[in-house]
Amino acid sequence: MRVVVAQLTAILILGCASDPIREIAASERWLPVQIASEASLRAVFVVDANTAWASGSGGTVVGTTDGGTTWFAGTISGAETLDFRDVHAWDADRALVISAGLPAKVFLTENAGASWREVYTNETKGIFFNSMAFWNEDRGIAVGDPIDGRFMLIETRDGGATWVEIPFDSRPMALEGEANFAASGTCLAVQGEGRVWFGTGGVVARVFRSGDWGHSWQASKTPLRSEEASQGIYSVLFHDESNGIVVGGDWLNEPDGTANSAFSQDGGQTWLLVEPGPPGFRECVVPMGENSGQLMTVGPTGVDITDDSGLTWRPVSSTGRIHAAAFSNDGTLGVAVGAEGLVAVWSGGERGTR
Repeated sequence: MRVVVAQLTAILILGCASDPIREIAASERWLPVQIASEASLRAVFVVDANTAWASGSGGTVVGTTDGGTTWFAGTISGAETLDFRDVHAWDADRALVISAGLPAKVFLTENAGASWREVYTNETKGIFFNSMAFWNEDRGIAVGDPIDGRFMLIETRDGGATWVEIPFDSRPMALEGEANFAASGTCLAVQGEGRVWFGTGGVVARVFRSGDWGHSWQASKTPLRSEEASQGIYSVLFHDESNGIVVGGDWLNEPDGTANSAFSQDGGQTWLLVEPGPPGFRECVVPMGENSGQLMTVGPTGVDITDDSGLTWRPVSSTGRIHAAAFSNDGTLGVAVGAEGLVAVWSGGERGTR
């Protein structure tokens, strides 16, 4: 990621703290960084121990190539009104961002953000993408709220260079009042060869699953609270083809941890409630490294860690307005993002890696 002088105007920044960053720093497990933006950052992707990308409101993209010591922050030209709710990257040069709301757009950079190419656009009434994920270098999928009664799904088979809609009849049907959440870009999860899951909320909290790259689907109801439009599943994670976890809650009642987490041991066919779950609304659940044995869940009221695949959680911070977090596969770099341009790097207080 070079300092951008073309479509992405970038400013190199170092860390003095704003209010939300001072809050998260109180955990003594995060190293706060002040970026040149007050955007609401909603998604983060950590490529490796050195490289991470994040995205958010106002067409904002931020990133680091030195393990989180320094960051750039900028806006994609022509995308200033868009809210990038998810980001995926392969390295320091190649990254994708996808916007929520109308119009829906996907942008691709292959030169570290020096220029961005619009690779997908959709102006259909009701379009609202929530999350995207990739199985490998080439194949990826994105999910959005229902249109004409079926969840919107698009796929790519060439590393995000082109996208096509999955045929309407192959998309799963939604119940009236059922939708996804774009809180952290993690309501969709992929694993292995063609396995994919996504979570819903509103009138029901269900997990949809597919084993053929998203072209046929089955749904299972979960015990997560789902009585109102603000309640349900916000994040989905599968460690392997069998074991998965969902977290969520109610974004209108952030301190309420009622029925906000469940686990599956049969590939998402059945779900059991975690009691007690994390102590509040949680927007994202991620592994703290591929082989760490630990998971982290984050939300606007705190951060929690589990050593047993989400069966029990222990709080590690009760402050900070975090929306999303991610770790490198080796666990050496962890990044959290959130409100008002919040960026923080995991200090290694749990694992001693930084």
